[in-house]
Amino acid sequence: MPYQNMVTAAEEMIRSQGDSWRSIEGESVARMQLQNRFHTGLDIARYTAKIMREDMAAYDADSANYTQSLGCWHGFIAQQKIISIKKHFGSTKGKYLYLSGWMVAALRSEFGPLPDQSMHEKTSVPALIEEIYTFLKQADARELGMIFRDLDKARSSGDTARERFLLNAIDTYQTHVVPIIADIDAGFGNAEATYLLARKMIEAGACALQIENQVSDEKQCGHQDGKVTVPHEDFLAKIRACRYAFLELGVPDGIIVARTDSLGAGLTKQIAYSAQAGDIGDQYNSFLDCEEVTDLSALRGDVVIERDGKLMRPKRLPSNLFQFKAGTGADRCVLDCIVSLQNGADLLWIETEKPHIEQIASMVDRIRAVIPNAKLVYNNSPSFNWTLNFRQQVFDAWAEAGKDVSGYERGALMSVIYDTTPLAAEADDRIRTFQKDAAARAGIFHHLITLPTYHTAALSTDSLAKDYFGEAGMLGYVAGVQRKEIREGIACVKHQNMSGSDIGDDHKEYFAGEAALKAGGAHNTMNQFA
Repeated sequence: MPYQNMVTAAEEMIRSQGDSWRSIEGESVARMQLQNRFHTGLDIARYTAKIMREDMAAYDADSANYTQSLGCWHGFIAQQKIISIKKHFGSTKGKYLYLSGWMVAALRSEFGPLPDQSMHEKTSVPALIEEIYTFLKQADARELGMIFRDLDKARSSGDTARERFLLNAIDTYQTHVVPIIADIDAGFGNAEATYLLARKMIEAGACALQIENQVSDEKQCGHQDGKVTVPHEDFLAKIRACRYAFLELGVPDGIIVARTDSLGAGLTKQIAYSAQAGDIGDQYNSFLDCEEVTDLSALRGDVVIERDGKLMRPKRLPSNLFQFKAGTGADRCVLDCIVSLQNGADLLWIETEKPHIEQIASMVDRIRAVIPNAKLVYNNSPSFNWTLNFRQQVFDAWAEAGKDVSGYERGALMSVIYDTTPLAAEADDRIRTFQKDAAARAGIFHHLITLPTYHTAALSTDSLAKDYFGEAGMLGYVAGVQRKEIREGIACVKHQNMSGSDIGDDHKEYFAGEAALKAGGAHNTMNQFA
């Protein structure tokens, strides 16, 4: 509804109450309503799910319409990211947020820093989703409040052109609230536990849940060793649990991202149930590393299965885990993805050990032969050494093409001595276009970096500490932080405003009129940054 219509509607409501509401101003009511357009997390989940569905359709029409996100471990980080996107690009179109289970474990657990092994409190995940959206809604309130103040100034000075411009800015305002893809790990338990957690995450505002096919109580980070997968039916039960949660809460457009860790997982905890040859359980078991049993006396409490009329013993480790045949990871990934999409998942996530477009595409091509519109969420992981990987990819491509690479040592390409070489330049260009190229060739709809803000916080803090506690002293902060904030237009240089002091002053004026004791007067030192 246009702003002026909202004001009129509020004024009519106030008049209907007689004199008892005479001190309530309709325009102030309309402003507060606009500054809080999302009343619940479910409002957010429904709104953002629709955005994701539209973006997925746009990508299907043209791969140039891929989307992106950065992982955020605090509401403030998410807020500043979206404020920055709006400032630099004018729109949040195609820009999402990612909630990383890794960063929740490392930064948000009451146990202290933990590895990404599902040991942190499951409640910390929906709590972070809620925190993030609280900060994004506050960014809306802050920015709209500044527009309202400018509108009042324009009216008081009689600047009708400026007034029209600002009224249009209000009516076409783009919220800071964007979709969040939230990591539910392996569901933190059985399918019922997955459903309960999914419901809490959706109620907090999540429109997209990313769930992986690892064993919940053996879950490992996607870039660690020792990953153990589950049979397909176990994983599909959790996918269905997520879908039931979305449907129960009235979010039919909710997105389920099915992640397979099979490429790097050589172990399973269970042998799948199979009712008949060729069913999904039989296909899962076909990847087990087995040896034929010809002498029953050699069995000592072993598990055996029948395969092609032969009695086979799957290789079992002292940990009681069963081993897959070497070299089957890609085949298992393809099967995982096809089965997940055929059973309710919307997007795929294939966790890889390196950022190699053709490796990803080789699997996606096989998936798309069965499901043509299959598309991926892909982790542009900080666990990859991007510089070394791409320099080695260029080295290998040049060598294969017969180009002279004698001036380079493949194993040492990370060295600074190669930074200004043609090989390094080509590698950097491939990194620069990786997302666009992978979206076109490998079916990647959404590119994310799981834990970038973990690294940026460490890097910026190291830089400040080095300067401030060193020879630079206070200049380390002023030159390294504040001066840059001012000159680069970083909004939180006015940290009182960013924390909500002006919003509070506006409310005090609504509530108390001329008697309001406001914080943003002439003696507020924040005015030095005007």
